[in-house]
Amino acid sequence: MIAEIFLIITLLCVSRAEDCLKCICNCESGCAPVGCSIDVGSLSCGFYQIKLPYYEDCGTPGRGEGEDVTAAWQRCANDYDCATQCVQAYYERYKDNCDGIGQGPCEVMSRLHNGGPGGCHTSATDGYWDAIQSCCGCS
Repeated sequence: MIAEIFLIITLLCVSRAEDCLKCICNCESGCAPVGCSIDVGSLSCGFYQIKLPYYEDCGTPGRGEGEDVTAAWQRCANDYDCATQCVQAYYERYKDNCDGIGQGPCEVMSRLHNGGPGGCHTSATDGYWDAIQSCCGCS
């Protein structure tokens, strides 16, 4: 019985995380590999509109040995699995910046994605979080 309850809770948590990521992806690009364009003064690329410093902070997933970081970033950002891995790694790296302020995991991920490492502590990410929350009903 306890194992069944644990399995249900685990599946719900995974489902919620996937819902959150899908909503972030939809908000950023309609969840499409949209290439790169200037956004708020610098280039943003792909499914999640990832900028180069964000890609570097997430650990440069998918970068080949000796590959130029700019080429790797643009390729990764336009590959759904690689870009999703980057967003998750960025969240894992910075989520502790949001400890103790009562925000759920989707809110933390959304605010960090939109506002950087300090995104949980600024009202500048309120509108973005409202859009994500209305999409997924997440917390």
